[in-house]
Amino acid sequence: MSRLLKTVLAISFLALITACSSAPKKRINPPRASIQQLAVQADGSWQLSVRLQNFSSVSTAFSNVSAKLVIGGQDAGTFTLQPGISIGPESADVVMARLVPALGAKLVVASAIASGQSSAYSLSGTIVTTDPKGSYPFNYDSTLNPAPGLNGVMR
Repeated sequence: MSRLLKTVLAISFLALITACSSAPKKRINPPRASIQQLAVQADGSWQLSVRLQNFSSVSTAFSNVSAKLVIGGQDAGTFTLQPGISIGPESADVVMARLVPALGAKLVVASAIASGQSSAYSLSGTIVTTDPKGSYPFNYDSTLNPAPGLNGVMR
């Protein structure tokens, strides 16, 4: 077999394999929410920076987040967001929420800030997406620490 014929056959074979290959698979993984920052406001409410994380290989449109916050073992309360944002593949974005916390949770945060100590928290609830359509329960446990130089802020 001539060298030219072998080359043409090899190129044809590679072109055929390339043409038959499929596009990358779309992987849809459950999203998650966490608290990026908690800032105590003058009126006693908390301004929460809620981080929405998209673990999918496609953009995800977040339509609703309903969550319950427990900090230092104390129920702080619940909040609902309608972010109306789309987050790119394997990316995150931050949305704001206001929460009027229960007294026990207020005391936990005030004590943690005053003493410079961290406080464990749990955020659980449901995230609803419209594209791709789904409803995903989530539970996230972590800690918040007083932010140096920022009075009334935990991160």
